[in-house]
Amino acid sequence: MNLFFKSALSLLFFTLSLGLSAQADADRLLGVWEPSNGKARVKIEKIGPKYYGKIVWLREPLDPKSQQPKTDKNNPDEALRSVPLKGYRLLKDFTYSGNNAWAEGTIYDPENGSTYSCTITMKDPNTLDIRGYIGISTFGRTDVWKRLQIPGK
Repeated sequence: MNLFFKSALSLLFFTLSLGLSAQADADRLLGVWEPSNGKARVKIEKIGPKYYGKIVWLREPLDPKSQQPKTDKNNPDEALRSVPLKGYRLLKDFTYSGNNAWAEGTIYDPENGSTYSCTITMKDPNTLDIRGYIGISTFGRTDVWKRLQIPGK
């Protein structure tokens, strides 16, 4: 093997290993997480190159009046107000931006029917800072989510 070929092969393997390492870092977000209020649990999963989170558990799954599953009654779109909250995708379109952060996504708050720009920062393997905001992140609110389950365990 000539020196040029060996160098090119080494560079290719190095580049591939960096890509796999970055992907592993990004996928640390996967799992089931609980917001600080403890009212729900959200499973974050990857669909294509992006990350999404859906409600998989509710502390109070039934509407107290109707005894039917809780729905998205505050949604500004009347047609969506009958959609059950369990299974509802409230985190959408996140991409890994490096340094334990995911950006470019949105978070929906079913308690007020609003959608906000959002960033996710992993403080440690079991803690997320979820920051929802309008306009710039300075004018927002951060909630701390705790990991409940790691995929495959």
